[in-house]
Amino acid sequence: MTAMPHMGLKESRAKKAGDILLGEDWLSPEDSDPALRGGRDKRGLVSLKRSPLARKIIIFNLMALVVLVAGVLFLNPFRDSLVVQREQGFVTEAKLIADVFEARLPAEGPVDLSPQGSFAAAVQNLSLSAGTSILLLDKDGRVLGTATGAAQSPLAAKDQSTLITGFLNAIWDGMSRLLSSDSTRGPAAVDPESLARALFERAVAGETAVNLGKGAQGGALFSVASPVERAGEVLAVVALVSAEGEIDALVRNEREQILQMFVLALLVSIGLSLVLASTIANPLSDLAAAAELGQDKDARKMQPGRVRIPDLAGRPDEIGRLSVAMRGMVAALYDRIDANEQFAADVAHEIKNPLASLRSAVASMHVAKRDDQRNRLLEVIDHDVRRLDRLVSDISNASRLDSELVKEEEEDFNLTRTLMNLSEYLGQQAAEKGVELITDFPPDPIMISGLEARLAQVFVNLITNAVSFCEDGDAVRVWMRKRDNRVLVVVEDTGPGIPEQALTKVFKRFYSERPQGQFGNNSGLGLSISKQIVEAHGGVIWAENIRPTHADATSDPLGARFVVGLPV
Repeated sequence: MTAMPHMGLKESRAKKAGDILLGEDWLSPEDSDPALRGGRDKRGLVSLKRSPLARKIIIFNLMALVVLVAGVLFLNPFRDSLVVQREQGFVTEAKLIADVFEARLPAEGPVDLSPQGSFAAAVQNLSLSAGTSILLLDKDGRVLGTATGAAQSPLAAKDQSTLITGFLNAIWDGMSRLLSSDSTRGPAAVDPESLARALFERAVAGETAVNLGKGAQGGALFSVASPVERAGEVLAVVALVSAEGEIDALVRNEREQILQMFVLALLVSIGLSLVLASTIANPLSDLAAAAELGQDKDARKMQPGRVRIPDLAGRPDEIGRLSVAMRGMVAALYDRIDANEQFAADVAHEIKNPLASLRSAVASMHVAKRDDQRNRLLEVIDHDVRRLDRLVSDISNASRLDSELVKEEEEDFNLTRTLMNLSEYLGQQAAEKGVELITDFPPDPIMISGLEARLAQVFVNLITNAVSFCEDGDAVRVWMRKRDNRVLVVVEDTGPGIPEQALTKVFKRFYSERPQGQFGNNSGLGLSISKQIVEAHGGVIWAENIRPTHADATSDPLGARFVVGLPV
């Protein structure tokens, strides 16, 4: 345990991580080894086998893309749109052909509706789209003529899909057969005439009828029947049947384009995920390796020295903040270790002095012959024992202070009232020594946030120190002023002042600059503990001598002054 600068009450009290590392040559474990450093510099993308984080990043990035594409394919909105558009277009085409035949009818007189007549022969002169069949029937249902566009069925066309998209199409087709059913599709039709006759009765009634059915090969096809009329009388029916699988081919082409874009987006997403994972997983792996280095005893043998956390402070993200925080924690930890070592050395040194005096006094007791000599040696022994007891007590309090400052809860309190209560109590003790305690506090309360008992300990220590250096007739003045966002508490005395060479040492542990008669009455930890408490509250404390304005710096001081600055 040790008394060291507190690192945890609040951010303003501790050294910032950047300040702790400023000017220090902090290197990572790889930086101390050129081979490891070269390996880290050459490392590019992460290894998916060794990085669970990289695998999670890639999987989660791909899941959203896969769900989106699967949803688009499953809902199949473009198929419904194509069906509606093709149906409207096919109905319009059938009506136009019916209008063409109506234009060829004579205005009056009989019409030749025989298969060998000119009216039926006009069927062969029509220009039909690829795979489309046309039938011309009279009102009795006899076929007057047929024609088919010269082209193979779209289902028989060569599949142009790539290996990857073809595989995905096969999966999709299998899932479609398992999960979906189209109740709008009629029974399988073996030829265009059967589909045309299914709509014949509606067409003879003067209606243009349309039906979406299924061909012999399982492909979707349209059949439309439209009446040919003269003067409101239906003379014939024109029936159009689309190429089998035309809609399926169009849908497949649309799906093919989506799948191709999906494959491209998949590759891009994987690449970007690898880059993203490398910028996250690699530095985290370096930080973890550096942190684990201190736990592995074998690694400590291979890499002797302190644990070095990689410096990633240049990254404007959470990993950069994590690196700074870890470097700050490691720096604070090593500061604590160094302080422990130094404190142990200081304690051993301070305890050796009274122990040496005790050993000498005890040894002298055996050779002392007069009572006055024995009494003098007993006084020395008693003084040294009390000195050891006081030293051990102060060391115990100082060693617990750091952890207690972390555990205790801060509260808002009136600093003015606290100082007034302390001054009233300590003024009585000062008066017993013949020292006057003068106070000067503002009338308005000054509220600060902190540990009231600990700050009271600071001011008690400063006031009692000031009184201890004063003689009969001297005075101690305690005053307080608020300056912007800080409050200053000043303790002044009219004692001998502080030697110039001691101004920078008075706050060091175990340092004590006392008059001859007070030697051994103090452990030298009081001002060190006070400094620790003030800095833990984000404040400052310093000591100076009191001199008149424009006085010679080498002249004797008029007293000592201790100043405590605390944030409001």
